[in-house]
Amino acid sequence: MTTAPSNRLFTKSEAIGFVILAVIVFAILPLALDTFRLNLFGKYLTYAFVAVGLVLCWGAGGILSLGQGVFFGLGGYCMAMYLKLEASTPENTSIQSTPGIPDFMDWNQLTALPWWWEPFHSFSFTLFAVIAVPVVFSFIIGVAMFRRRVGGVYFAIITQAVAAILTILIIGQQGFTGGVNGITDLRTLKGWDIRTDSAKEILYFVNGIMLFACLLTAQFIRKSKLGRLLIAMRDQEDRVRFSGYDVANFKIFVFCIGAAFAAIGGAMFTLQVGFMSPSFVGIVPSIEMVIFCAVGGRLSILGAVYGALLVNWAKTTFSESFPELWLLGLGALFIAVVMAFPDGLAGVYTDKIAPRIRKLLKRGPPALPAANAQETAAE
Repeated sequence: MTTAPSNRLFTKSEAIGFVILAVIVFAILPLALDTFRLNLFGKYLTYAFVAVGLVLCWGAGGILSLGQGVFFGLGGYCMAMYLKLEASTPENTSIQSTPGIPDFMDWNQLTALPWWWEPFHSFSFTLFAVIAVPVVFSFIIGVAMFRRRVGGVYFAIITQAVAAILTILIIGQQGFTGGVNGITDLRTLKGWDIRTDSAKEILYFVNGIMLFACLLTAQFIRKSKLGRLLIAMRDQEDRVRFSGYDVANFKIFVFCIGAAFAAIGGAMFTLQVGFMSPSFVGIVPSIEMVIFCAVGGRLSILGAVYGALLVNWAKTTFSESFPELWLLGLGALFIAVVMAFPDGLAGVYTDKIAPRIRKLLKRGPPALPAANAQETAAE
């Protein structure tokens, strides 16, 4: 007798994995770390948004993007623009030549706020722009590339070039974007001071809740028919196309989803850290984001989160302990994980840990001695 495949959102092992991650994020880390370290891990979690999106794009869809920092940065800059305008009231900027505009605009001799900054006075518009701007940009790239069947290494190189171009553009337009320094000195969110310890702790939990919302969305996509089609496209794209499906549309959709996840992470990064700069947009951070995904396991959304946490924790630890050698240490960690565990941390769990857990769950309680068994039965 055959059984129909399960349509459940979670298998038992997946549900256990989500619970374990939730306990780590919402209980263990807040209880074990001081505010400074907790804020650091909050920053690490913002990178996990990008890694989860890469699992869908690269792991499921076979779309390797080396420009996810673009969408991370766009989301972060949209949030930073709102926060900067809130901090640039005429009262706070009275010493400037032109009060009421951001300080870097005044330094660059601008005398009025650019028209495209004006809508970011609205928090509602900012929340909309955080998602809409990166998604529209990714849609344009996706249509231009996937409609022409550009993929593989060519697509990866093009996204890398886009990251380089955007970085140069941001740095070059210093009067409008803050240039190489970025947008700094962000103070309040609708009057709430985001620089205090209590605010950083609250933002950490908000960050965690939004990450789990993205994880649930990614899990739903993976378990849906779309998720199965993405895997089929990754393995046999021509066969899926000959079956009557528009492969380009599916690629565009999942690429936009990855951009949206990265943008949310960028916005939360700006709130968590208090600034945004082009150093998070370019080629190097984009490649690092791929490393997070690879170390965690490009086929596992939970593994991507652990990969982002581990790599960034190692980066911080190495840079604090060995400031001259931390890049070598980080590179050695990446090489060791990839060579020893090709499927990343998720592969370690699947191959080594999960079988033992299943074995323990299947093992029943020890048998009672005969006398005790009879007494138990009599009761």
